[in-house]
Amino acid sequence: RRKLRTDVAAAFPNLSAEQLTEFIPNKEELNVIKIYSHKGEAVTVYMNNRNPILFEIEKALYPTVYTLWVYPDLLPAFSTWPPVLQKLAGGADLMLPGVVVPSSGFPQVERGTLCAVTLLGNRAPVAVAVATMSTAEMLAAGMKGKGFAVLHTYLDHLWEYGDKSYPPTLAPLVTDSAEKESTEDEEEMEGKEPVISISTDPLQHVDVGDLSLKERDSCAILMGKEELHENRAAETAEDANTEVHQEAEDSRTPQEQMDALFNQCFFHALKCKVKKSDLPLLTSTFLRSHMFSCCPAGQQLDIKKSSYKKFSKFLQCMQHQKILQVKELNKGVESIVEVDWKHPDIKAFAVPEGFSSASAAQDSKNEDREQVYRAPEIIPLYGVSAKMIPLFQESGHRKGSILSSSEVRNIIINYVKTNELVDETNKNFVKVNAILCDCLLDKSEQDEISNLKWDELLSRCLERLQPLHQVTFFGKKPIVRKGNIEPIDITIAQRSSNKKVTIIKNLELYGLDPQCVANILQQKVQASATIAPVPGTKDRVQVQIQGNQIHHLAKMLLEEYQLPRKYIQGLEKAPKLGRKK
Repeated sequence: RRKLRTDVAAAFPNLSAEQLTEFIPNKEELNVIKIYSHKGEAVTVYMNNRNPILFEIEKALYPTVYTLWVYPDLLPAFSTWPPVLQKLAGGADLMLPGVVVPSSGFPQVERGTLCAVTLLGNRAPVAVAVATMSTAEMLAAGMKGKGFAVLHTYLDHLWEYGDKSYPPTLAPLVTDSAEKESTEDEEEMEGKEPVISISTDPLQHVDVGDLSLKERDSCAILMGKEELHENRAAETAEDANTEVHQEAEDSRTPQEQMDALFNQCFFHALKCKVKKSDLPLLTSTFLRSHMFSCCPAGQQLDIKKSSYKKFSKFLQCMQHQKILQVKELNKGVESIVEVDWKHPDIKAFAVPEGFSSASAAQDSKNEDREQVYRAPEIIPLYGVSAKMIPLFQESGHRKGSILSSSEVRNIIINYVKTNELVDETNKNFVKVNAILCDCLLDKSEQDEISNLKWDELLSRCLERLQPLHQVTFFGKKPIVRKGNIEPIDITIAQRSSNKKVTIIKNLELYGLDPQCVANILQQKVQASATIAPVPGTKDRVQVQIQGNQIHHLAKMLLEEYQLPRKYIQGLEKAPKLGRKK
């Protein structure tokens, strides 16, 4: 951890000592996983609070979008139009015609400099990229050609390893000197510190619906140079008038306003963002990933400007109101362990306008992601083998005919009764005729055995048929496979330094996504989980998680997923719980 902090400090010198300590904490758990890109490159991912914060390729560290949302000024940023995001998320690099030229000019970068890509009107980065040419070369090329090689974007697979939250709304920095002067004049007139969110999106003023993406980019850049100042001036005046009107109505102190904002974001996050399956939830994750995303545009949560001064005190206040329960599960690390979603304050909270559609989209996404798993229906079947044809041909079955165990039983009973093979002296026995002798007895037994019990007759018959099984997943057609279904195999392996890992195989056979199971286990036990190919197979993968986690696995597979115990192998290897004194 100390080495990682040193590497991060060297890679990102803009981070202060406090930010570095907050970024790579001493006490919170830091997980490391290894994944592979589509090109086959090994990527090391550092996870904190269930979100990827860094990724490493060939010993070079890069921040994720989750990190850049907390530290938006960590890298020099270049803006593009919102429609371009879809192309970047699809794997495209950022071309210079799609880069918006700000009135203050581009940040000065050299070829190979790590940069952030933002969308016009929002300072929250949506991509991490490497500049393919310097700022001077970009301008000299007439803003044509490839400008940035994109490494990671919002909505890509690396983003999906986290909580899949949306980018926060961060107002653009006011850099133009004329804008600064006008802002200062307004502040002097009002005698307060107004918060003015300036929108510089020319798409709001230009009809570009009939243009293609490339035409829209180049057209918007040209028009942006001519009309940017007019748009900004008009919007600044309009926002300033709105601000004056709002301040005249709101007589609360700045501290009271911040308290109200914290309350609003708190109830909004509990009502729309947090689910029962997320608990226990680290308080720091709740603040960064959930409350920050509920903050209205143009405003910013700052606990030091509130009456609480510390987020822990704010949560204590909410705990006194019996809205939630906070516990220290690990030393020095607090987590939300329980939320009363039926509390009148949560029920009465109304989502602010502008958030309803986004919240609904997030909720529907969460529902899709957390579809209820239904255990498949598994039925053992039997195929008629060549040796058993004489016994089954009377009932009209041929080689390869597929039968259930009850059908096999009825066929055998009918065969015995039709051929009058029931022993007259003891009806529990069946006389063995020539066909039964050839089909069911070994050569060494043919001279010794003249009759069989009913149970033994049926078990011998089932043993000599070809084993099959039918799997029916909810809402899908049944699938018949050869052989008996392999159970979910759970084993404990020992690694270096006497560390144990739990390995789970055959999840796919039961309709379980190994990656999804790994993510859920990682959240529940707060330990590193990875997936890797099963040795000797082509299309099977296994889940590997640190420590002996069989107790958690048993609870998840038996209670949550409702899988029968007979299809799970290795539960007896769970660690024995010590007696409480």
